[in-house]
Formats: sequence, C-alpha cells, structure tokens
Amino acid sequence: MAISFADFTEQTNGRSRSEARRAGFRQATRLQGSFLASAEKRALVWMAERMPSWVDSDHLTVLGFAAQIATGVCYALAASDRRMLLVAIVCLGLNWFGDSLDGTLARVRQKQRPRYGFYVDHIIDSVGATAMMAGLALSGYVHPVIAIGLLVAFLLLSIQAYLATYTLGEFHLSLWHLGPTELRVLLIVGNLAVFRWPWVLHARYRLFDIGGAIGLAGMLLVLVVVSVKNTVRLYREEKL
Repeated sequence: MAISFADFTEQTNGRSRSEARRAGFRQATRLQGSFLASAEKRALVWMAERMPSWVDSDHLTVLGFAAQIATGVCYALAASDRRMLLVAIVCLGLNWFGDSLDGTLARVRQKQRPRYGFYVDHIIDSVGATAMMAGLALSGYVHPVIAIGLLVAFLLLSIQAYLATYTLGEFHLSLWHLGPTELRVLLIVGNLAVFRWPWVLHARYRLFDIGGAIGLAGMLLVLVVVSVKNTVRLYREEKL
C-alpha cells in the first residue's frame, strides 16, 4: 500500500519510541532541502515498498558501508590502473542505494530504531569517509594534503550537525541545498572527468586538486557560516 512522505517520515515503531523516551532521547526534526531531495524521496519510497521482505535495514546499512570502503580501495588501486575510477562509480552507486534506503525502509515498514539508527549510521559514515579519502590520497590523482583537508572538513561539518541535532533538535541532512546525494553525483562526474583529463591547464595541475581545493574552501565557508548562525541562535534563546 502506498504511503505519503509526511506519513513515512513521522512513523516510528511504538516500542522503540517508548524505550527512547525512557532513555531521555528526543527525536530531532529531520530537515532536507537539497536539490534532489524531492525526486530522491519518491524513488526511495518506491523502492522500499517493493523491497523483498527478507531484506532489512541492517542489510542495506552493511551494503552501503562495504561499498564506501570499496570506493576507497578502488581509488587506491587507480594509482596503477585508471579503470578503477570507473569501478569506483559503481561502488558509489551501491553506497547511495544502501546508505539512503536503509532509513527509508525502516520508516515505510514502521520498524524504526531511532537511537540505534542514528548512532550506527553516522559512525559508519565517519569510518567510510575516512577510508574513501585515504584511498583518494593514495590514488595519485589528488595531493594527499587536499584529501586530508576534505576529510577534516567533512568530519567538522558532521560534528556541527550532531551538536545542532542535540542542542536545537534539528537534524539537517543538507546544507546550502547540497546533501550526500549531490556530493556523490559531483564525485561521479569528477571521476569521469579525471578518467579523461587527469591533468589540466597545460598539464600543470591535477583536476582533482582544483576541484578538491574549491570543495574544501566551500565546506569551510559553510562550517563558519552555519556555526556562527547556530551560536547566535542559541545565545538569543538562552539569554541570561
């Protein structure tokens, strides 16, 4: 039976909800304003409604995590075989499938575990991102300093999001209309471009270095703006 977006985003397993209340856990409001959010939600709900009953959210979580680790391995192997950049695209697609669909499947089936899901999903994201950036640093297609900088910026933005979730009760799945799906799309486009043009501007600069530097500057700007905005908001809400 079809289920509306409003319904599936609000449904939570009753037992899990009562246990969360006893533990003092308050479920945050999920805010998603990325460019692809509307179309992605429709696609995810459609797939979740047709997912075989023997597949559960944990299976999808493991698939997404394994695919992200595999993406890092592909990047590392691309140092000796650039065709691995194309295999990395397949891994990114599988990562999107598992990482994006696991929570939707739980909501559609009304089998949410809010504390377990939040913790596992985001610790796995942090480990997977570390593995992926490590592989990219070893690929030879980007300077290791750029890859490390991107990882640090990602982790700082993640910490900011988790702190905002706790202090403001709002979990932002995207910032400035960019979320994980948009970032995967950009990375896929980057892989295709680097496969053809690893060096640009008269072969003086690596394409991934230029893109990575722009991305790093953007992430740091977002971090500063959002952190200041949240700090001012909390200061006003808790005036002495």
